[in-house]
Amino acid sequence: RRLRIDKVGVRGLRHPIRVKDRAHQTQDTIATFSLTVDLPHQFKGTHMSRFVEVLHAHGREIEIGSLPVMLNELRTRLNAESAHIELRFPYFIEKPAPVSGAVGLMDYEVRFDATQHGAETDLLVTVVVPVATLCPCSKAISDRGAHNQRGYVTLSVRFSGEPIWIEDLITLVEESASCGLYSLLKRPDEKYVTEMAYDNPVFVEDLVRNTALRLNAHPRVAWYRVEAENMESIHNHSAYAMIENA
Repeated sequence: RRLRIDKVGVRGLRHPIRVKDRAHQTQDTIATFSLTVDLPHQFKGTHMSRFVEVLHAHGREIEIGSLPVMLNELRTRLNAESAHIELRFPYFIEKPAPVSGAVGLMDYEVRFDATQHGAETDLLVTVVVPVATLCPCSKAISDRGAHNQRGYVTLSVRFSGEPIWIEDLITLVEESASCGLYSLLKRPDEKYVTEMAYDNPVFVEDLVRNTALRLNAHPRVAWYRVEAENMESIHNHSAYAMIENA
């Protein structure tokens, strides 16, 4: 049929991995993989088993630095011009409450998207960070309180030079919101985060702009896309904004 296929391979493959953790050196988690290559028109199909073989050959020691090697192996073993690896996994951070110091685990979704075509390798790192936002308009017009909601910031970054710690990307986003979230809060902590959000109201537009300004000032960020979605507490819809740098 003389039709080239852009991507063919396996999806939804779960595999244990060990990623770098700033506080504990490494962290064990489980990632869901997608591994694909291109397929020239003259080949009927690909060898599905080889994708799994390449993944298992690297065991659990998979990190950002492993991806170019894995991509090259996929291209070599499958006689492909380009190869793609996508993986997503939960990443856990021990986060102390702001007043009591009580420690709880916060989980964040992290994604790596890596592509290799010839000698060029492209890597995109994405973190999804839940935050608290409080509406400036509601605060300005209300005699008592203001409506707030949980928001989700999806930050995708390309690095120039050394990668940035996942923890630093999360902190950068949380500092751009009304307040960060915690898994464990005592009553003094609840008072603190409630008042922190009230003192730092942000629209969804403010949230992406605040994050973008911090990214613009970071010397190791080559490109970014920041999306924010607020799960509105007084509307039956979400508020959304996105900034992608040139």
